Amino acid sequence: MRIRATVAAVSGALALSAFAVPAAQADSHGDVNLNHPSAAERFGASSAKSAFSTAAAAEDAPVVSNVKVNSGKAVVVGTTYAKTFTVSLTASHASGIEDAYIDLWHGTDVEEDIDGFLPPNEEAATCTATSATTSTCKLTITATPGLTEDPVGDLYANALAGTWHVTAGALAKSGDVYWNDYYGTHKVQRASKLTVNASPEPVKKGKTITVTGKLSRANWETLKYAGYTSQSVKLQFRKKDSSTYTTLKTIKSNSTGNLSTTVTASTDGYFRYSFAGTSTTPAVNATGDFVDVQ
Repeated sequence: MRIRATVAAVSGALALSAFAVPAAQADSHGDVNLNHPSAAERFGASSAKSAFSTAAAAEDAPVVSNVKVNSGKAVVVGTTYAKTFTVSLTASHASGIEDAYIDLWHGTDVEEDIDGFLPPNEEAATCTATSATTSTCKLTITATPGLTEDPVGDLYANALAGTWHVTAGALAKSGDVYWNDYYGTHKVQRASKLTVNASPEPVKKGKTITVTGKLSRANWETLKYAGYTSQSVKLQFRKKDSSTYTTLKTIKSNSTGNLSTTVTASTDGYFRYSFAGTSTTPAVNATGDFVDVQ
């Protein structure tokens, strides 16, 4: 495989923030070397007749479509468990389809700047023919929070949250190859949590209700959840016999991710906080907290 990047070699302030491996992990694991395969390396050097790494398809390459990562949903990873998800594509060629490939990589250039790599778990895809020329092929990918002995597949830095590139490839039975390291993009996000507590309970009508809570998200470097600061969060209310929440106001989480505001008690119902999400962190709603208004 072609070596793309050594994360620990990044210099300057950027290395100390966005791309730095946590010190305790870096001491025990050393430099983080990430490799990304070429079409020849994945499918065999002799068969990579029509490989390319841009959006311009070779004339005799298989036609690839319907590339799906995690059923189109963002890949959300917490602090404790690895996340395994399915990737798939449809490929067509006059000779039929032999194999397929999908991975996710993070960085600016597949040749020179990769700082995150999520490869498929399988050596070959499971391809199901829908006709003599077309197959649907599936693989799985596992993303692991933190830094392990082998950094491939690891989400070792919070800076890896956000948009990842998707590589898609297909091998025809004739040996012709489609390979695009920039086929598309997909979100890989830090899992979020949101709590709420409305008090006092019960409360007299017209009195003040204080609604507190906390917005937090996974920290892949410490493997703990930490407050998500300075984020807009909606306070919502649902009447006891209703199924619909209405937004009462929008507040911001403080420097530790905590939330607090007040409202006037009017009728029985449920209070919750609702966070719309960001590019690095998914949307989340707190479980509603019921208040009995007397």
